[in-house]
Amino acid sequence: MDYLLLTCPVVSFLTTYLLMPYWIRAAIKTGLIGKDVNKFEKPDVAEFGGVAIVAGFMAGVLTYTGLSTFYFHNTQNLILILAAVSTILGITIVGMLDDLLGWKIGLAQWEKPLLTLPVALPVMAVNAGESAMNLPIFGAVDFGILYPLIIIPAGIVGAANGYNMLAGYNGLEAGMGAIILGVLGFAAWQGGYSWVAVFSLCMVFALLAFLKYNWYPAKVFPGDTATYSIGALIACVAILGNMERIAMGLFALYFIEFLLKARTKFKGECFSRPTEDNVLTCPGRTESLTHVVMKLGKFKEQTLVIIILTIQLAIAMLVLLVS
Repeated sequence: MDYLLLTCPVVSFLTTYLLMPYWIRAAIKTGLIGKDVNKFEKPDVAEFGGVAIVAGFMAGVLTYTGLSTFYFHNTQNLILILAAVSTILGITIVGMLDDLLGWKIGLAQWEKPLLTLPVALPVMAVNAGESAMNLPIFGAVDFGILYPLIIIPAGIVGAANGYNMLAGYNGLEAGMGAIILGVLGFAAWQGGYSWVAVFSLCMVFALLAFLKYNWYPAKVFPGDTATYSIGALIACVAILGNMERIAMGLFALYFIEFLLKARTKFKGECFSRPTEDNVLTCPGRTESLTHVVMKLGKFKEQTLVIIILTIQLAIAMLVLLVS
């Protein structure tokens, strides 16, 4: 049964991979384009690539629910899946709204968590996850009713908005998401939550397909449509598979990014000042983890992204060993 359901991530990959060229052409034709500011030439690039990512993810998840319901006659986790899907689709709409309004014109910083808060309601309503959590120092703590009312919405809103902080470079958002969700999927499989693993891998494979078009030099940007969706899915997968501690460890770089952005009252940006030969330089004070990497040497965009992804991969390996 489990092996047949592994075809679902393949459906996600093919859907995103085949849909993306059509989306890129449609985005350019309708003027949904943005400037690639980390290149000296500032080329125009198609926006809203997250639409095809979410479409691929949904294709895989719907294939899973179809196989589970009509072939295996198993509806055991269907309510949890539909609740998580509702949350992802809801937050996708928020991301699309932010993308439509445009960079620096879109939602204000205080509006983003406010608008992403209601999308946590479906997962809260089904009381997903377990209220007892193993915390560092404190050990096992049972949050009881506070878990669905506070922990779940805080986790989803925090992950969605936090994941959006470290972004803006070709392949960075998709690469980070593939690593984090890949590790969570593996951990879920090892923990006996095979359905959560398939749920996670559907997004991983959609992101891998997207990387074909988003890797340097990018033909399309993911946008907030993708970053909000990926962040919220990370929280949902962690909740459904009772992997909150693992998810927090995997989010280490985003906690660092949060602290760096907090120094600027969240007005700081990740972008660079590229030279004529496209070497990235820090535009001013250190406002992002990307600026920290820039100060370590003379790197071009693809090298900077590979460095951050390598650090994330090392953190992922460490988290797996410790957990």
